[in-house]
Amino acid sequence: MRERGIRNGPLPYGRGSLQNAAIVISRLHRGEKRLVFIDSRARAEQLGLELRQLGVTAFVTHSSLSQEQRHQAEDAFANRDDCVIVATSVLELGIDVGNLDRVIQIDSPATVSSLLQRMGRTGRRSGSTRNCLFLATRDESLIQAAGLIELWSDGYVEPIVPPAEPYHVLAQQLMALILQEQGIGRNTWSEWIANVPAFQQMPAENIERVVECLLQKELLWDEQGLLGIGRRGEEEFGRKHFLELMSVFLSPPLFTVLHGRNELGFVDELTFLGKQEGPRVLLLGGRAWKVTHVDWSRKVAYVEATDEKGRSRWKGAGQGLRFRICQSIQRLLASREERACWSQRARERLAQIRNDYEWLSPTDNTILINSDGNVGWWTFAGHGANASLVSALSEATSSRVEHDSFSFTFESRVDASEVQQAIDHLRTRAVNELLPSLDDRAIQGLKFCECLPEDLILTSLRLRLQETRGIEHSLQLRTRTIVHGYE
Repeated sequence: MRERGIRNGPLPYGRGSLQNAAIVISRLHRGEKRLVFIDSRARAEQLGLELRQLGVTAFVTHSSLSQEQRHQAEDAFANRDDCVIVATSVLELGIDVGNLDRVIQIDSPATVSSLLQRMGRTGRRSGSTRNCLFLATRDESLIQAAGLIELWSDGYVEPIVPPAEPYHVLAQQLMALILQEQGIGRNTWSEWIANVPAFQQMPAENIERVVECLLQKELLWDEQGLLGIGRRGEEEFGRKHFLELMSVFLSPPLFTVLHGRNELGFVDELTFLGKQEGPRVLLLGGRAWKVTHVDWSRKVAYVEATDEKGRSRWKGAGQGLRFRICQSIQRLLASREERACWSQRARERLAQIRNDYEWLSPTDNTILINSDGNVGWWTFAGHGANASLVSALSEATSSRVEHDSFSFTFESRVDASEVQQAIDHLRTRAVNELLPSLDDRAIQGLKFCECLPEDLILTSLRLRLQETRGIEHSLQLRTRTIVHGYE
């Protein structure tokens, strides 16, 4: 098993499954302290259990474990040498877990900045260097990891771009300011936020609409030009001394898991929904716990230790990929070049995947007619850009269109010329007109959405998702048409 390149940066290595990844981790770098990143709480729990079953001293930490459980795991890890801690992004920053020997990434993060944070946990000891080993359990993860490493090698890091027109934050800040000042003048409160860049970009009439909406919904009241918290504002946000105003993030409905009086952590209520034969068994902290009682009114689950197989569930928002990583993946798939940091297994699998994309150009967009007659448009423009184009494509072709970060799929029978005409029509439109459609659930996931007019919520979310550079790139390029892999 080769490890060439691991001392100088990331190394992609294909492993096929989480169980196989656990075997590799258990056999590699014995006697060393290893931090394993994985981007799912449920998979972190599963991997922690797999490692323990292989005799590895393993700990698990993620945001749904109780603070006490996390501290116990992190402290135990910091004071040992031959051990593994499996973590989600919670350990990208924050506490020092001691002198790490290795960082291992299961599959791939979505950004170079995340990779740098994770790899930067190593190489802090004198004489050591930064390192990261990628273990990809799926083909798409292997491709994404290789594409991400290409961007990292080129010195690219994603720029920090604040969300556009965050009206929900404006509403939150106004209410917090009113509490702080015990009332504030309707015509003077804006002076407090005049120098905040995000608010400076908002049209004045939209800011006034936010205030009017807060008043109409009785979240605020106006007493002779003095703004205060209204009746409904007290009801919605006044619990625990207005603690709800201190955060702009929504928390999903979670159940607290107790072992006796010891709080283990939190699981999504989905864990307890649906019929199941026999007792429910949770996986938390890398250990299995049998549920003995569920208190639905208090949202508490009582458990006891067990050797049975278990699992826990949490809702997660699947993120699409950005423009630059998608472009890197396109160049990677269309190339035959190999990298010294790739393992032999990664080389072999990437070569097989590339054979499926022999029709792909490293630069152009492609209309692909598959052997079954279905048509797709491959842009590699990123999730935000493709989400912005999908509605206009559907209207222009009278077809239901699905999209991901790389391509569009036309579900109705359309021919390539019809798709090309739709693309040509998109080129005549202004980019700022091409905004993504949104599911109602996207609005429900935005805290303080009840404080805003619905059209301002949609505007804010659409601008946040839209990626202008990817849209412009897609519409400027030549589009080739490929039939069954042949031009």
